[in-house]
Amino acid sequence: MTGTDLQARARERLLELAGGRGVSLSALSGLLGRNPAYLQQFVRKGSPRKLEEDDRRVLANFFGVSESELGAPAHAASGSAVAVGGVARALVDWADIPRLPLGASAGPGALARDEAPSGQLRFSARWLKAQGLDPVALSVIAVEGDSMEPTLRDGDEILVDRTPRALRAGIHVIRLDDMLLVKRLEPGPAGTMRVISDNPAYPASERAMGEVDVVGRVVWKGGRL
Repeated sequence: MTGTDLQARARERLLELAGGRGVSLSALSGLLGRNPAYLQQFVRKGSPRKLEEDDRRVLANFFGVSESELGAPAHAASGSAVAVGGVARALVDWADIPRLPLGASAGPGALARDEAPSGQLRFSARWLKAQGLDPVALSVIAVEGDSMEPTLRDGDEILVDRTPRALRAGIHVIRLDDMLLVKRLEPGPAGTMRVISDNPAYPASERAMGEVDVVGRVVWKGGRL
């Protein structure tokens, strides 16, 4: 197989893997610490012509496949570890973030359910560190409903940072009236906050700070194209 054929197959395989996992190319580009269009350009335009070795290795680890499926020459696709001074060491560290089997409703709301992990989603530890995120404070959950469209769609997976922080404007997972919701929050006057849906079909509300339990801030999303 020529180098051109190898990279064409790598682009096809990347699309297959992303589709099977339900994660967008822009989200995968973010995992690599690249601009959102990086992998889209690789797949659609062949630019870059091939993946950088470190990027290829991160993606192979993320999907649990050999690097050869993503364009590595046979002699270079021996796995994610190499011998250095006689000791094998991983070139790319990763962190497995637990998936919780509950949905953060972006619609009318869903009752909070058991939060025992139902799986894991793998992220580059390098990327998490660059974002200032601690893996032990992170969870992945699925979005249910349409009230946060177009920002978040039904079925998207979101990475939630549960590190206690002062509230600032942004998208958060909250508990409100016994419902687990994903909403945009903005500080309001006199100890209140605005609970906002990005979909204009859903009205915003103003609630007292004490009525809203902020579970965590949404720091990443992944979903089907």
